[in-house]
Amino acid sequence: MKYADTWDLDTIFPGGTKSPELQTKLQQIKKEIQEFQNLISGWNFTENKSAEPLRAILKKQETIGKGLGQTGTFVQMWHDAFTNDQHANVVMGQVLDLSSEVEKISTSYVKKLVAIPDEEWQQLLQNEGLKVVSFALDEIREEGKRLLSEEEEKIITELNKDGLTAWSRLYDTAVSIITIPFTDKDGKTTEFSVGRAMNRMYADPDPEVRKQLFENWEAAWTKFAPIFADTLNHLDGYRITLQKAHSREHFLEEPLEYNRMSKETLDAMWTAVKNNKQPFIDFLNQKAKIFGMNKLGWQDVDAPVAIGTVEPHRFTYDEACDFVIENFASFGSKLAAFAKHALENRWVEAEDRQNKRPGGYCTSLPEFKESRIFMTFTGSPTDASTLAHELGHAFHSHVMKDLPALNRKYAMNVAETASTFAETIIGNATVANAKTKGEKISLLNAKMENATAMFLNIHARFLFETSFYEERSKGIVSEERLNELMVNAQKEAYGDSLSSYHPHFWCSKLHFFIDDVPFYNFPYTFGFLFSLGIYSEYLKNPDGFEDKYIALLRDTGSMKVEELAMKHLNVDLTKPDFWEEGIQLMAKDADEFIRLTEEMI
Repeated sequence: MKYADTWDLDTIFPGGTKSPELQTKLQQIKKEIQEFQNLISGWNFTENKSAEPLRAILKKQETIGKGLGQTGTFVQMWHDAFTNDQHANVVMGQVLDLSSEVEKISTSYVKKLVAIPDEEWQQLLQNEGLKVVSFALDEIREEGKRLLSEEEEKIITELNKDGLTAWSRLYDTAVSIITIPFTDKDGKTTEFSVGRAMNRMYADPDPEVRKQLFENWEAAWTKFAPIFADTLNHLDGYRITLQKAHSREHFLEEPLEYNRMSKETLDAMWTAVKNNKQPFIDFLNQKAKIFGMNKLGWQDVDAPVAIGTVEPHRFTYDEACDFVIENFASFGSKLAAFAKHALENRWVEAEDRQNKRPGGYCTSLPEFKESRIFMTFTGSPTDASTLAHELGHAFHSHVMKDLPALNRKYAMNVAETASTFAETIIGNATVANAKTKGEKISLLNAKMENATAMFLNIHARFLFETSFYEERSKGIVSEERLNELMVNAQKEAYGDSLSSYHPHFWCSKLHFFIDDVPFYNFPYTFGFLFSLGIYSEYLKNPDGFEDKYIALLRDTGSMKVEELAMKHLNVDLTKPDFWEEGIQLMAKDADEFIRLTEEMI
């Protein structure tokens, strides 16, 4: 194998979660936290109005942040790659305890920022070392104005470990023990982990395999649903209580602030999606006809399409890596060189095996100024696109690695920009390289998975979560009602175009149980359409575009998205026009798919 498909975790901390080096690092961080506390306790702006004490605090905060990021990322990576390692939860508990200490101490620091009079604050920000991070500092200070008393915030932080975070971790633990049975044609039954079952259920070309797995999948989540209903209710009930305590009048305020975007921008985006869904519903209807169905079932939406004797294109892992590097090079040498370096140095965990969690992500090792990628590679064009997607995330972090830590903290919505842009490059390349009409149809179908996910599936998640928060604000929402809300959202989002839906999708989707921010959905659609807008600009004038693109990425951590779009693209995100332009790029693919398959129905 040219490229190893597993992580080299020993280069981070040898010995896994029982690594002595890991424990030594955690003890070092503990000492750094005490020094951090001493710096904050000794800072009195009234007595010393110079910038030096604040700069020292920020430097120490960055050191601790890198240490906690390095250790926390390592433990999470290990657990995701080896879900049967029970010790991972023990060590993660140590990391969370340290993080909790930093959060409690940071409350005092933020309170001191808020106490500085506005005029003197603006003068302080003129210091050369602070001016460059003034956007982030202003943001921290404004957020700090919502804080309760120091003592109350310390109590909240302490309770979070056994509240918000604990409920989220409980979900991870429960999912790690779920198995999905599958009986093959020879009558042999295998218990699949959630990750393997999901990959097979959505990607297998045999409709009977998909149907059996979906029925067993739904049954498994139904069995555990009472636990997950309690988890979701208490996780978000806890969050709603915190939002109210911090003077937030609506549950969307927090995710909008986190994503540095306005409600007008969110509304404009969803309006554009709702008004332009028909091409994607037509695509699903056409796909149903190809399969000889009246309507697709939930499990068929992402199924591969093979016309006649054409088999869905398959990649080996090596082929996929080379394909990604080659086509990244068609856009820019810097992106291609970065991807090659990451793949050759084992930054990617892609092996298809048991005891791995489902899904894929890119995460950061801040002390190395490097990223790591988690996925499961099975050989489909979708997997090649996923690899490109996660490498796009890593490239985003890479081009910002020399910036101050505060300016590298970009929000989730723009975090999806580079990933989706990279995925678009590969999606277009797979279609362009098709050798036959049948192969092109198959690849267009794979490419359309993104569009249906972003415009239909993600929309359903947003509709569900909105309805759930509205009802949870009034009291506990039963499992039965959660199922109703989920199916209603899916029917609305998919235009009632499917023959079956996934009532327990709210159970099976990890994103609903993430503890750090609610509404882990609309930023994906934002990033997808934002990147398509950038890609449209690239197509108009490709010469030298890579440097312009990198300049935009470097600004993502230091301005609101509306300012970012105006500065680099000269567009207004609060108007539907920009969003519709991106949707139309994907609508052309839907139309092309329908045109190519019309005579084959």
